[in-house]
Amino acid sequence: MSDSIVNKVAQSPLVTVDLEDYKTSGIRNFIDVAQWLEEGFILREKPFRVLLKEHNWSQYTDHHIALTCSSEAILPAWATLLITTYLSPFAKTVVLGSLNDLEKQLFSTAINQLDLSPFKDKPIMIKGCSDPSIPEGAYIQLVQRIQTVAKSLFYGEACSSVPLWKAKKVQ
Repeated sequence: MSDSIVNKVAQSPLVTVDLEDYKTSGIRNFIDVAQWLEEGFILREKPFRVLLKEHNWSQYTDHHIALTCSSEAILPAWATLLITTYLSPFAKTVVLGSLNDLEKQLFSTAINQLDLSPFKDKPIMIKGCSDPSIPEGAYIQLVQRIQTVAKSLFYGEACSSVPLWKAKKVQ
């Protein structure tokens, strides 16, 4: 009988997926459309266009942008589209909404591009208690993608996991 300690977790075929590994790098910025409105509420097309033309858009080079209006102004759809035309040559991503909406979009893109081959027919542990900035919806989307190829799904850590799903055995 051997006295050596055996790490059964390391020997298992279990694959751990940590959504932190799929967090898109780069600076996130919130841009408020209200800054270009008269008194933060009124959009007058000519002055609006002038202010946008004079704005330094290059400061957003390689940034991820959440674009929204903090005031209760009712904006025509073209207003945010026009701003996007100025941002597009510089920003990596432009999303209409909050910084949280931006994060959701970035994770959605990363999960949709995920190579599923390493997860095929394997038990998968989706690491829990990660970065709180990871949207809960990203976990749901991850489960939906990986479940199509995995043998089983767990959530948490190897030492204390919650079983989520197990593939039916094919006879």
